[in-house]
Amino acid sequence: MKISDIVALGLWPQSKKTTSQKGISELEELGYNLFYIGKNADLYTCPGDDQKVLLVRSDRCSVFDIPLNLEIEGKGVSQTTISNSGAAFAREAGIRTAILAETIDQTLSIAQRCQLMELCKPLEAEIDGEIVQFEFIFRNYLTGSLFDACQNGNDPYGLELPSNLAQWHKFDTPIFTPTTKGIKDEPLNSSKVREIFPEIISSMEKLFKDFTKYAEDNGIIVVDTKFEIFVDSQGEWVLGDEVLTPESSRFISKEDFEAGNYISMDKQILRDFGKKENWKEKSKTLNPGEKLDVEVPDSIKKSILDGYNTIHNRLSK
Repeated sequence: MKISDIVALGLWPQSKKTTSQKGISELEELGYNLFYIGKNADLYTCPGDDQKVLLVRSDRCSVFDIPLNLEIEGKGVSQTTISNSGAAFAREAGIRTAILAETIDQTLSIAQRCQLMELCKPLEAEIDGEIVQFEFIFRNYLTGSLFDACQNGNDPYGLELPSNLAQWHKFDTPIFTPTTKGIKDEPLNSSKVREIFPEIISSMEKLFKDFTKYAEDNGIIVVDTKFEIFVDSQGEWVLGDEVLTPESSRFISKEDFEAGNYISMDKQILRDFGKKENWKEKSKTLNPGEKLDVEVPDSIKKSILDGYNTIHNRLSK
């Protein structure tokens, strides 16, 4: 399938610019054609007429939506393994995912970075007179922006949480804090979104609870996770491209959590370093397509990779 076919089917947003660059030669020779270069991964059309694409993860890094001139060797392979494991967990729970169980030729040198994915449209619905896309977020603990909101007497999701809850308060059952998906994610009323998508929210809530228990049994505390839902060519909903991974969730090793060390084992380590180095301010001078030149100590790179490898070793099924 060509990118022009994908666009014609309405399965690719016109706002995302495609590329005419050639991709990895061993893929191009087999009929996979590079059409999109992302911050951390690239997309290829697949040979044949099936509505699917090939995602190839790189070792590139980004934080705060800022592309960086930073690569961490081995990161792409670890992320792909974790992503495949998360998708497998969801499928075993009876939930279809956009990540397909089929694989490309495993003898290819690039195979460990690759995922075949079904092309789908983002789930949309009207909220308060506006058509929006969604991020369905579930939280086990009170922290981050929601804790700050509670402290300031704000109730962005209509949950009526007590204002005296301590940071890292554990909820008896996960709370649902949906947002819009866009340039800026805006909080949505939790009950209102549940009413629109009762079956989807119920399924995601159970998946989150089951995964939380599985992860804790294997030495990982799941703080929260974000689910993105898509609609396939038959109009059926499927779970999106980052399923129960460090890119969509906050994972903390159980031993660190119990010791009061709440640094999650993902790119939070890089975010914290980037805050100290003022990357957000520095990125304001970047032109479109440019990457921010950064220098990151080997110790930070190792901590990030060690985190991904720990998640991989403990959670991969």
